[in-house]
Amino acid sequence: MTGTGVRVRLLGPVEVVVAGSPQAVNGVRRKAVLATLALHAGRVVSVDRLLDVVWGDQLPATAANTLQRHVSYLRGVLGEPGSIVARQPGYLLDTGPDSTDVQAAERLIELARRSTDRNEQVKHLTAAVALWRGPPLADVAGSPWLEEQAEHLARLRLEAERSLAEARLSVGEHAGLIPGLERLVRQHPFDEHLHAQLMLALYRDGRQGDAVATYRRLRDNLRENLGIDPGPRLRDLECAILRQDTAIAAPAPLAATPVAAQLPPPVPTFTGRDAELAALDALVDRGGAVVVSGTAGVGKTALAVHWAHHVAERFPDGQLYVNLRGFDPGATPTEPARALHGFLEALGVPAARMPSDPDTMVSLYRTTVAGKRLLVVLDNARDAEQVRPLLPGSPDCLAIVTSRDQLIPLVVTESAQPVPLDLLGPGEARDMLVRRLGERQVAAEPGAADTIADRCARLPIALAIVAARAATNRHFSLAAVAGELGDLDAFRAGDEATDVRAVFSWSCRTLSPPAARLFRLLSLHPGPDVAAPAVASLAGVDGQATGPLLTELTRANLFTEHTYGRYAFHDLLRAYAADLADEAELPAERRAAMHRLLDHCLHTAHAADLALHPHFSAISLPPPRAGVTPERPKNRSAAAAWFTTEVPVLLAAVPLAARSGFEGHAWRLAWTMAGFLHRQGHWQDWLGTQQIALAAASRIGDQAGQGHAHRSLGLACSRLRRYDEADDHLRRALDLFTDVGDDAGRAHTCLNLGQLAERQGQHQQALRHSRRALALFRGTGNRAGQGYTLNAVGWQEALLGNYHNALESCGEALRMLQEVDDVQGQADTWDSLGHAHHQLGDDRRAIACYEHALELFTQVNDRYAEASTYVNLGGSHRALADLAATRAAWRRALTILDELGDADADSIRADLQQLDATRLH
Repeated sequence: MTGTGVRVRLLGPVEVVVAGSPQAVNGVRRKAVLATLALHAGRVVSVDRLLDVVWGDQLPATAANTLQRHVSYLRGVLGEPGSIVARQPGYLLDTGPDSTDVQAAERLIELARRSTDRNEQVKHLTAAVALWRGPPLADVAGSPWLEEQAEHLARLRLEAERSLAEARLSVGEHAGLIPGLERLVRQHPFDEHLHAQLMLALYRDGRQGDAVATYRRLRDNLRENLGIDPGPRLRDLECAILRQDTAIAAPAPLAATPVAAQLPPPVPTFTGRDAELAALDALVDRGGAVVVSGTAGVGKTALAVHWAHHVAERFPDGQLYVNLRGFDPGATPTEPARALHGFLEALGVPAARMPSDPDTMVSLYRTTVAGKRLLVVLDNARDAEQVRPLLPGSPDCLAIVTSRDQLIPLVVTESAQPVPLDLLGPGEARDMLVRRLGERQVAAEPGAADTIADRCARLPIALAIVAARAATNRHFSLAAVAGELGDLDAFRAGDEATDVRAVFSWSCRTLSPPAARLFRLLSLHPGPDVAAPAVASLAGVDGQATGPLLTELTRANLFTEHTYGRYAFHDLLRAYAADLADEAELPAERRAAMHRLLDHCLHTAHAADLALHPHFSAISLPPPRAGVTPERPKNRSAAAAWFTTEVPVLLAAVPLAARSGFEGHAWRLAWTMAGFLHRQGHWQDWLGTQQIALAAASRIGDQAGQGHAHRSLGLACSRLRRYDEADDHLRRALDLFTDVGDDAGRAHTCLNLGQLAERQGQHQQALRHSRRALALFRGTGNRAGQGYTLNAVGWQEALLGNYHNALESCGEALRMLQEVDDVQGQADTWDSLGHAHHQLGDDRRAIACYEHALELFTQVNDRYAEASTYVNLGGSHRALADLAATRAAWRRALTILDELGDADADSIRADLQQLDATRLH
């Protein structure tokens, strides 16, 4: 193999670097095998030799087989089967020249030895020393041979450091040498050569006293511990320092290297982002790396540069900046080596000392910044592999990385701190317009300013483009500017960097083809967000295949997982995805995807409705298309939770289906969600969806669909006290169900006509409708329907004053509903029983019935019925003169009714005021 992308590193812990990325080698013996082969790179190491080095005297019987497994594992880590070759009598590491850091160090040291150019010597030796990451072979202790090799490599490092110090002294770099030489003399307290170099560096730096003190400390140390004096060379150097001999004077000084200050100018109109700035402030002294990620155009660079200028004085050794061009139009991402070259130049490394090998360049960079306090801004990064070589590695340095990718690998392996950046808040968006247009213009048209912010999705780049148009056309009103924002063509300002469509495209170019297709198809979803199962059906793939695609989109910040398991994108990205879908997907493919999505919504909603009412009448559905995997809520609670979460999606799906030629889906979807909207008190939504359903069913001549829509409209109008409309809809429904021979539909409609009559105080008429419904339900054999209707009969008997008849009918209803386990019907019936007992003066029994009803209404999440029962419960408590319990029940009812926006809240509020007045008197 060529080995160009692989390096085995031994000058520190044993590890492998493949294509710039460190790869872990697990297990001490595996590391020992690799180290032994690497120290003989290009030469065969016999099996016996490997066994002896790795196991020594503790050789197990299975060692040969274990060695084979270790070699197989190491081939996997190295990335190519041919990296370790089986060749008699053992194995050979074949990774090419310079494929170990030991080989690279030895080559550089030899180049320095042969060179007569001192600058060249400094360049080669600096690169060689930078390859050491700590004690060599640090994690393979225990093998005598490897320990000998570690000692040899430590001596090699010391010799290289001595030679480097000599070369740097000769080119006048004495000041920069002092910290490193001080460290070395602490590590080698009897080394006269190092002490001589430190003395000379101190003297040339104008620190004659410190130079003499260094000599005397060594002299005293040698006498005390070894009983000897320094050698003649060191004694002569001391004398030369004392007499300030010109022979040891420094060579001509080099020009001082300026402090790097590479930050681009901050955005003058930057505003907002208080939370993110506070998060960055908290990390300023932490060191390491920070990842600012977010979607295209959200202001990542503006935030990073603004904050970097704000804290620049905290980093006195400089601020480095590079645009890595990870998502630039027509530009390839910046190679790490190119960025490093620029950093090293800014840090004062002369061209003559600039390494050409990328790994050596990384080592030199980290050596150069060691001990410095630098801020490094790595802007517009493509991925973690591009960033890793540019991280300083010094605890006093901080790197702030911006990317459209979340760069999760950096968070995992480098402990980078994530700072996600979302869209601006409404107040921040308005402030941005004020900063760019002035307070007067925004204050003159606040509504238009808010419209602009909304149509820009509060995306900073879109706001900046629109504000620039308004600022350069002061005679335009903001309302006129807002009126232009109909599609993405309005969000362009003359070049690709200020064209929202182009900016989005740079993110999409990084997607795999399946993820790009999913991004396009997601524009068909009506929103506001979507769950993973619906995404799978939309794409026509299974859930396991969907997960990685959603991860890819969220990591690219083209899709946001705003709560666990639910995904969304802002309106401008949705519009861009829709444009791409129009361009890339055939009309038949788009229609098939929408069909799958609507099938998913319909079949899942139907299953959830059946889970809430398992024994009530249901409509029949056509089978779902291939590729659709509807969800199946496990129980009532899961079904109620699903509806609560998905109702915004369903409300958007009904009109989408109706206008897209899926009229059958439209009326059936409206049917499946009617019960939930009723129980939650969302009567306007209920009314609106059923109006769409009726129009859709009428367009395709579906009489059954029209009947269901008319019936549901009658119920919604009844709740909204539009009684004449309600009666008209219910009678039309009855006629339609009669025409199609749907006795179950007729029975339900008769029951609803009874409820409508009851709400208008027509109790005898209500009873007649209910008895007719009961006869129809008995004819269909629907036990749940019979139970509901018997409860209605009992309730109406109670309203007519026939309380004992009411108890009889409701008691029969309760038994029937318990048999079929219909919780909603049982709750309604317990409430009716409570009313009858209350009217008979047995309020303690009434309270028990109401409490049963409340427990069950809570299970089915019927909030309006829950409020009504709290009102009734308060009445029974009041009859028992328990005013505290009365007040508590009515306050609970008032809270629910206020949340529902129901007009009945006013009468309860008046009752509470009267109750409080009674208490005061």
